[in-house]
Amino acid sequence: MNVQVENMVSRKGNVVPNQFKVFTKNAVLFQSYSRVIVKKRLKDGQIYLDKQYWDYSRTTGEYRRRFLGEGIATTRQKIEAGEYKLVNLNK
Repeated sequence: MNVQVENMVSRKGNVVPNQFKVFTKNAVLFQSYSRVIVKKRLKDGQIYLDKQYWDYSRTTGEYRRRFLGEGIATTRQKIEAGEYKLVNLNK
């Protein structure tokens, strides 16, 4: 499998350690430290959030927000509406 990884970038344009975008053949992932937080499936754009870690810490939240392009209130609304699926992404 061909996988590419890039560090997320801060508001000031600096590379952020431990916050990554992971590109695979079928999805783009947001990973915080060793945990996958978000998976966006490429074929249909379906978003999966890790049910345990999606709102784990302030730093995770900041970079999840950037990855998804939305604030936590919108993310919570999409979870409630069933648009985003809560699953175990760290089996």
